[in-house]
Amino acid sequence: MLSLDLIGADVLGPSGLHRDGLSFAQGVITDAPVGRAVDLSGYLVLPGIVDVHGDGFERHLAPRRGAMKQMAEGLIAVEAELAANGITTATLAQFISWEGGVRGLKFAEQVFSHLRDVAPDMVTDLRGQLRFETYQLELFSELPAKMEEWGLRYIVFNDHLPHARLQAGTQPRRLVSQALKARRSPETHLALMQSLEACRDEVPSALDWLCAQLKARGIAMGSHDDTTAQGRAAWAARGVNVAEFPETLEAAEAAHGDGGIVVMGAPNVVRGGSHNLNVSAVDLIAMGYCDALASDYHYPSARRAALMMWQTGLRDLAGAWHLVSAGPAAVLGLTDRGVLETGKRADLVILERESLRVAATLVQGRVSYMHGEIAQRFMG
Repeated sequence: MLSLDLIGADVLGPSGLHRDGLSFAQGVITDAPVGRAVDLSGYLVLPGIVDVHGDGFERHLAPRRGAMKQMAEGLIAVEAELAANGITTATLAQFISWEGGVRGLKFAEQVFSHLRDVAPDMVTDLRGQLRFETYQLELFSELPAKMEEWGLRYIVFNDHLPHARLQAGTQPRRLVSQALKARRSPETHLALMQSLEACRDEVPSALDWLCAQLKARGIAMGSHDDTTAQGRAAWAARGVNVAEFPETLEAAEAAHGDGGIVVMGAPNVVRGGSHNLNVSAVDLIAMGYCDALASDYHYPSARRAALMMWQTGLRDLAGAWHLVSAGPAAVLGLTDRGVLETGKRADLVILERESLRVAATLVQGRVSYMHGEIAQRFMG
């Protein structure tokens, strides 16, 4: 680990930008100089980005259907992309779903097992998030123990069954393409969905039991794509505190009102709205209903969203960056990062002041990424 005094840069502290310098030793920010100074005039030093939900890793692990033989090497490539985008803590969101393929149980077991074994040797703090389809009742009893086995501390509940069409007896959209991805015939895939739909009356009480088990183990829990206040209240009653990507203003207001944490997608901000025409993340941020932003499917969007909010005046830099640093850290219960102050981890992203490109990323004082002229500053 490096021990350095960063001088000359604009540093984002808890109260805003300052030029008092930043020192760190043994991976922790200190309150006094520690030795060798590095002149970073012309750069911004910001807290490292904490990504609370990202699934952009999938293309590295399975670049083509069935091509998933070298998963450890894929995770190394994932880390490189994360670091190049200023992400110092990353949560890889992996499905366990009846949909099968890269969302199936077998693939998830590979991902989480490799992540557990490989992550300790990474510079970036890599973590897993289980995205769990709620109608898989046969998996409920073993799920808490599986999460312990894989070292997972965060689960988000999803429901992608096309209930209306199944109940109406009409063919679900994208049935054939989904079946092909799962290596099933369309008839088999449809029969599976119909069998799951037939169990709908059993799901609420089963979820009550499962959430109680996970809560007792200290597992962070989130709901996904909430649409109604009633639905969000049901999750809150189970101790599911995080509302991830609510689709409507009603659901976001309900989550905020019951003390929950609202996570929105950074690409929603960058695009100026949801690609699915759901509620705008920008609107929720303006109303104070968004607590954290996640990269979702595009790692560069976390940095870009925060900078866009700052440049457009929606938030000052401290407020905008909070949504990609301290806000997500709170979702994960990580009190040792997200802000640049004495005693916190030296997790930093350094941007070129003019272009706002990522010049370097450090995790606990260790370099995970460095590009261009800034390397000469550090090497002397």
